[in-house]
This record gives sequence, structure tokens and C-alpha cells, in this order.
Amino acid sequence: MNRNSAFSVRLLSVASVLAAGAALAPPASAAAPARPATATTVERTAVERTAVERAASVERAAANPYERGPAPTEASITAEKGPFAIETIPVPAGSGTGFNKGTVYAPTDTGQGTFGAIVISPGFVSPEAWISWYGPRLASQGFVVMTLETNSLVDVPASRGDQLLAALDWLTGKSTVKNRIDASRTAVMGHSMGGGGTLEAANKRPSLKADIPLAPWDTNYSFPNIRTPTLIMGADNDFIAPASSMAESYYNNVKTAPEKAYLLLKNAGHMTFVSPDTTIAKYAIAWMKRFVDNDTRYDQFLCPAPKPDDTIAKYLDTCPTG
Repeated sequence: MNRNSAFSVRLLSVASVLAAGAALAPPASAAAPARPATATTVERTAVERTAVERAASVERAAANPYERGPAPTEASITAEKGPFAIETIPVPAGSGTGFNKGTVYAPTDTGQGTFGAIVISPGFVSPEAWISWYGPRLASQGFVVMTLETNSLVDVPASRGDQLLAALDWLTGKSTVKNRIDASRTAVMGHSMGGGGTLEAANKRPSLKADIPLAPWDTNYSFPNIRTPTLIMGADNDFIAPASSMAESYYNNVKTAPEKAYLLLKNAGHMTFVSPDTTIAKYAIAWMKRFVDNDTRYDQFLCPAPKPDDTIAKYLDTCPTG
């Protein structure tokens, strides 16, 4: 039942109650003085309101079974911690094939169902610790997240892309939290050469639900197989992976993605992405929730496109589903 139908039913119920009351009421000349509503009436109204709200919740769940967590607000999406309690699980070397080691961050409450999974790669000569802040930030919003220590600090983007996919396969198929994950809803993310690896992974596996390259660096500019909603972030003062020749060029060259966006951070550099940042987190969360969870409640943060301000120098997009 849609909202209009539900509203019509409620109106009909109210009308029926009023009509019944009118039929039973004494003539106007003998009517008793009006009295305030009794406690019983107030309690009944509260119960009816709760029933309506519960029905609306069920309706939303039926429309999108992947929604996780309460309706988002500016405060909730920019908070350091989301609504889900999480646990941290070390992944030692040798746990799986095709990747080194890492850390899993997973919601402990599975009462709302399974979660989408995200794997994140650091950049050139960068340890896992530099991207570790994304783990709890995203996981507490309702994702199972794994941050990687790459096979080698100097792995090229193509290798990092393979590692992202190998870790994702292990996470969804063999990890101790595999039962908390919906293996059909997966995503990748990475910084610098890890961002290049993110593009490589999405190009190799079009079934991914989302990818977010952060200040990506790659000598490859051709990604003809990307069918994944792609959010590319760059920094206006990045001299390692200049946004104009890399991040924005990749955005322009990703022509087959069903949705894409490009966010250029203002007064930011290449290493801005390795420290907690509200703007980065806000749009990463919104993108993942929108496309991994198909949660249209997050459209408000993506469409209409955010305008340049103190933290955003430029934003290009196709606007979700439009």
C-alpha cells in the first residue's frame, strides 16, 4: 500500500467513526456539553498512531529490504559513529589467498538482516593504518568493512585491484562474518594507487554495487567495463595525483557507469584522505548507502548536487537515477 492509499484508509476510518458518533448522538436540543477527551481516548489515539507508524515501516521494508538503520539526517551522516555497534576482527596473513592481511569491522546487531560488504586498499608505500579510519566509520553505518595491508607497499594499481577482489571473495565466502553479509551487495574503495586499484577492480568485476576511488593514481585511463556507480574524489592541492589530470580525467573516461560523481575537495591535498574527514565520510557513506543498500533516503545528500562551499571546490554528477 502506498502512502496515499494508507492516508486514504486512515481518513476513511476517521470518517466512519465520526459518522457512527453522529448517528448515536442525541438531538441538538438535548445534547450534553462537550467534555475534554478522556485518558482512554488519548491512549487509543497513541496506539492508533503507533500502528500507523509500524505499518509505514513495514511498507518501506517491503519496498526496499536492504535499508539498514534509521532515516538519515545531516547530523547522523556526519557523526563519527553511526547507529550500529561494531566489533573489530584482525585478519592475519595467510587467512585467504590473493591478499595479505587486514582488519574486519562488522556490526554486531544482525536483527535487521545481512549487510553489504566493502573492502578498502591503501596507496603506494602506505600501510593499512593510514586508511583504517574508514573501517569503523562505514561499519557503524551498517556495512561489513575490511581494510587491507597490501602484499607489498609498492604494488601497482592493477595488483591492488586484484587484491581488493580476492579479499572481497574471502570476506563474503570464508570469513567468520560471512553469515552477516549479503554477497550480492559488495563494493570497493581505495586511496591513491589503491584508488587506481578500485577502478581496476570495478572494471574487472562489473557486478559490484559501488566503487569509490580516493585521489586515484593509475597510468591506465581506459575502463570500458565499469558498470558500477562510481564516486571519484580528488583534492585541489594534490601534487602527487593531480586532480585535473587524474581524478577528473578518470571521471570523464568512465562512460559506462550507470551513475557517477566527482567531488573535488577544497584546500586539500593528497594525504587529506588518510585522516578522518567529515566531508569525505559524508559522501562516501551516502554513496554506499544509496547504491549498496539501494537506500533512496540518502538521495537528499547527492541530488540535487552539493554546491561548492568551504570544503567542496567542485562537484560533477549524473545525479542518482536521474
